[in-house]
Amino acid sequence: MSSDQHLDFLIQQWPFEPDSLCVRLLKGADGRDVIQLRVDLGILQLETSGRPDGMKPEGHPTLLDLLCKQEAADPDFELDEEICVEIDREFVQFYHRRVAWLRLQRFQRAVQDADHTLALMDFCREHSPCEEWTLQHEQHRAFVIFHRSQAAALQAIEDQSPEKAIAGINDGLALIEENFEDMGWEDQFESDELVERLIQLRESLRSDFSIEKSLKERLAEAVELEQYELAAQLRDEMEKQEGL
Repeated sequence: MSSDQHLDFLIQQWPFEPDSLCVRLLKGADGRDVIQLRVDLGILQLETSGRPDGMKPEGHPTLLDLLCKQEAADPDFELDEEICVEIDREFVQFYHRRVAWLRLQRFQRAVQDADHTLALMDFCREHSPCEEWTLQHEQHRAFVIFHRSQAAALQAIEDQSPEKAIAGINDGLALIEENFEDMGWEDQFESDELVERLIQLRESLRSDFSIEKSLKERLAEAVELEQYELAAQLRDEMEKQEGL
């Protein structure tokens, strides 16, 4: 191997920092943008569209696109061990790029990659070869939803839509709660770190932008506190608004 194939210069020029996520967006000689992540053993380079590794499975943008096409064409479609390994590779690649987009504050791109991962999770849940493999992925669903909710909220703030940001966080919390119920983790929901961080973000936005609680939020709070008369009034008010 000749010395010009070594990565020594790049690695020395960009030291690894164990306490932070080191990410940069660069434009190559051919004009395309690439993401680079500095990890302890070197540098990962990701494409910014399609699959992060730049591969096109049988000509498709992602493995998920290929699998959806195969499923539509074959009523007896099943996932075998080889495909499951390839699916896990795509999960990992999109995870790396999602966290990179968040670090780069490209929030809409992070949302898109989270949506891809959630769609792939849905596909896996529907076609999983066994329950154990399903649980390996479903245990991470809340984490992906957290990233998506966080990114969508921050994008909404950039778009000067704080109410939309708060509504998106509430939708994310509802999806995480549903996931916890599916996994049998109901008693862990309120104390979960991801849930607490989303609530903190929501309340911070509410304070910063002086946004009152929505009728839906006030209704949920009234039911939780067993204030049933108030809850009935709020339901009536919501029905009136929906009828306008």
